[in-house]
Amino acid sequence: MVDKGKIRQAVTLLLEGIGEDCSREGLLETPDRIARMYEEIFEGMDRSPKEALGKTFEAAGNGMVLEKDIVFYSICEHHLLPFYGKAHVAYLPQGRVAGLSKLARTVEIYARRPQIQERMTAQIADALMEHLKPKGAMVVLEAEHMCMTMRGVRKPGTQTVTTAVRGEFMEKPRLQEEFWRMLGR
Repeated sequence: MVDKGKIRQAVTLLLEGIGEDCSREGLLETPDRIARMYEEIFEGMDRSPKEALGKTFEAAGNGMVLEKDIVFYSICEHHLLPFYGKAHVAYLPQGRVAGLSKLARTVEIYARRPQIQERMTAQIADALMEHLKPKGAMVVLEAEHMCMTMRGVRKPGTQTVTTAVRGEFMEKPRLQEEFWRMLGR
C-alpha cells in the first residue's frame, strides 16, 4: 500500500533540496501528482502473479507458446529512473495453457515494482514454472535504462538483454534455437 502522504513530503523535500520554490505555481500540485503517479507505477507491489496465472485451460498441444514484444515500463531500484523495453515470454505447456493476456499481465506485475532487469527476468520465468507447471520456460527482456541515457555514461539507445531459461529449454538447445527463430533472430 502506497503512503501518499510520505511521498508528498519526500517530493517537497527533494524539490527544496535542489533549490526549487515549492510555492511557485508550476510546483504547487507536483507532490500530489507524484504521489498519485507512484501509486499507479508501483501497483505491482501488492499483486501476485497467481492473479494472472492462476486460471488455466486444458489444451492438447505440446508446442511452444511464445508471446513476444510485450512492451513494459519499470523503475530501476538503484536510481529510481525508468527502464523500458520489450519482453518475450515462452513456455512448453503440459496439458494446460494460460490465456494469452495472462503472460502480459505477469510481465506487468513484476515491472510495476522498483526493480532490476536481471531479477525481473528470473521472476517472470519462475512464476511461469510455479503457476503453469510447464515442461519449461524461457524469458528474454530487452530494455533501455534511463540511468545510462540521462546520467552517468550517457549512452542513449543502448539495449540491455537478459534471459532466464528453465526446464526443457535448458536441457534441449534446439528449443532455445526455435525460440530465437520465432523472434526472427
